[in-house]
Amino acid sequence: MVCARINGVPVDFTAIDFETANSHPSSACAVGLVRVRDGVAVERTEWLIRPPASHPDFLPFNTRIHGITPAMVAGAQTWEEQLAPLREFIGADIAVAHNAGFDMGVIRAACAETITPTPKLRYLCSVQVSRKTYEIPSHRLPLAAEAAGYGEFSHHEALADAEACAAIVVDAAKRHGAADLTALAKATGLRIQRLTAIPLKL
Repeated sequence: MVCARINGVPVDFTAIDFETANSHPSSACAVGLVRVRDGVAVERTEWLIRPPASHPDFLPFNTRIHGITPAMVAGAQTWEEQLAPLREFIGADIAVAHNAGFDMGVIRAACAETITPTPKLRYLCSVQVSRKTYEIPSHRLPLAAEAAGYGEFSHHEALADAEACAAIVVDAAKRHGAADLTALAKATGLRIQRLTAIPLKL
């Protein structure tokens, strides 16, 4: 699925979604990224990630959700190896994620676990945007995406989830008459947040 063009909504951002191998937030095993320009998804990418040696196990619960197994990530890049392309794809964009606390938590924890610099990202949560935009019983990604007019997608596939997230934000920007994400945050009473590193324990 792709995000439909919505004329008159020149929002630019990057949507991001992570899947994890287990309950530890550093155990990223996949990421999906969608770059949006003028309300259109113009570039997409996804890749597998080998979880850190300190949290390598794949719990059956997680695998049932996303279908990723240890064998699939055996030859994948580690967090440290994939961090540069991740940062390069996002660039100076505001990052958007559905339940951004989880996805930004993955970045923070994985960087802390691997002793790599935490990207100083700006980000906005599409769950919070959905709550300020749609009158629906639940703001889980499938329902919020449906409210945004986005069709069925493979939930818990990182790239598919990132595309659905992007569609929600583009639709919300149209509904609120927001020309950019800063304006969307203001219109919904939210704020663009900044990702910070996990404080070092003394």
